[in-house]
Amino acid sequence: MTETTQTPKEIVEVLDQYIVGQGEAKKAVAVALRNRYRRMQLSKDMQDEISPKNLLMIGPTGVGKTEIARRLAKIVNAPFVKVEATKFTEVGYVGGDVESMVRDLVENAIQLEREDEYKQVRTEAEKQANNKLVKLLVPAERKKKNQNEMQNLMNMFNQMQQGQTPSQNNDDQENVTDDVREKRMSVAEKLRAGLLENDQVEIEMADPTQQLSGQNTMLNQMGIDLNDTLSGLMPKKTIKRTVPVSEARSILTRQASEELINKADLYHNAITRAENTGIIFIDEIDKIAPGSSKNSGQVSREGVQRDILPIVEGSQVNTKYGPVNTDHMLFIGSGAFAESKPSDLIPELQGRFPIRVELNDLTKDDFVRILTEPTNSLTKQYIALIGTDNIKVTFTILANRIAEIATDVNHNTDNIGARRLHTILEKLLEDILYEGPDMQMGDITITEKYVDDKVGKLAQNKDLSRYIL
Repeated sequence: MTETTQTPKEIVEVLDQYIVGQGEAKKAVAVALRNRYRRMQLSKDMQDEISPKNLLMIGPTGVGKTEIARRLAKIVNAPFVKVEATKFTEVGYVGGDVESMVRDLVENAIQLEREDEYKQVRTEAEKQANNKLVKLLVPAERKKKNQNEMQNLMNMFNQMQQGQTPSQNNDDQENVTDDVREKRMSVAEKLRAGLLENDQVEIEMADPTQQLSGQNTMLNQMGIDLNDTLSGLMPKKTIKRTVPVSEARSILTRQASEELINKADLYHNAITRAENTGIIFIDEIDKIAPGSSKNSGQVSREGVQRDILPIVEGSQVNTKYGPVNTDHMLFIGSGAFAESKPSDLIPELQGRFPIRVELNDLTKDDFVRILTEPTNSLTKQYIALIGTDNIKVTFTILANRIAEIATDVNHNTDNIGARRLHTILEKLLEDILYEGPDMQMGDITITEKYVDDKVGKLAQNKDLSRYIL
């Protein structure tokens, strides 16, 4: 389990590289993150007493609420899941089960933990993968199997009766002659030297469609996975692929890593990781506040709040990997609260989000900074995209003009924050993106006149801008 040792100031500095402004929100989440590290340094008795201080982010769309939470999780490599509060419905109605957010978080934690485990066994896994590659590149004659399929099936049932996990008897013995042995030694040397990376080899791998079957069922929502149970009884379905040696090594290394890691330790560590460092971001939480619209024909929004409440305040959720406690997970609520107020939420739920942070509307200066300052800013992204067509795009000092247009359109129509910049830049560069692969020109300069011609006039026409920008 990993946890950040960065100070709140260092966390804010990292967030500043990707998100413009919103200093108050960044400060609040940085302190919440540092408090989790502080808690882990205390005695076990004190750890159990300290609960996370959940945050409620309030602000219009497109100002950075979701991005702050997502970047926060990346900083600490913590399990993170984003859910929409509107996808859940009150118990008894057709819709999502609120406990599914915790199960999704555990799945995310298992993926993170699995990657960490893979790194620890990577050396041994690559060694096994290279040995397997040598055998695939220089195959030997296989020995005849001594048992038929019926005997294999009987062995599987005998293993089940003894309380063991049934496994197929894959007899992989070969008749290795001196000639085959010499060829394999030669191929192994070439593999180590990297001379066979582009050669084609046929490998056998698990069928990815079989792994996807059985997901998102009602039983899964209750923490029951019959797919895992049945897969232990039935032979594993595999497919054959012909791929380059470099790709085959990656697939075989992953297969070997899966065999080398301890699944019981993996699931235990993943649950611990989710319980202590997991972050659940509940977006659109304002949409489950009744506000002024209380129609009798609608599903009770207050009922959804009451279903979410036990998860946020701390409860035990059953998953197929074992019970998971939500007592120390960090919950971040988010909403525009344009048609409702935080006080419209039920008092019990309000009390579970003690830290309120209001994010500010983006100004023209903020738009200028978004276009130019962040790592991989919007203009850098478009320059890189168009550059793949061997066209070099140069922006003259246009950030002010584009920011001005975005501010005006947001003011005159709906305020969608920084997402307006995506719309404007896409419209601005539409012709270049369309004609780029067929153009012979190597350099294009975007001037202020070009901006005015493409989007400036649209922005002035309120009727057109409402539909196009």
